[in-house]
Amino acid sequence: MELSRDFPDVKIIAITGGGRIDPEQYLSMAKSFGARYTFAKPVAREKLLNAVRELLG
Repeated sequence: MELSRDFPDVKIIAITGGGRIDPEQYLSMAKSFGARYTFAKPVAREKLLNAVRELLG
């Protein structure tokens, strides 16, 4: 949240393997905090690379 607030143009990709709660809940929170892409592990290499390419392009 602070990162998005302090640097509004930051491009965030969130990745989670889960934890105490369902991974989708973490990813939903990350989206609401400004993540442009969210992925649950295991992440397909090509999907992650495509997201990085798009955000850098």
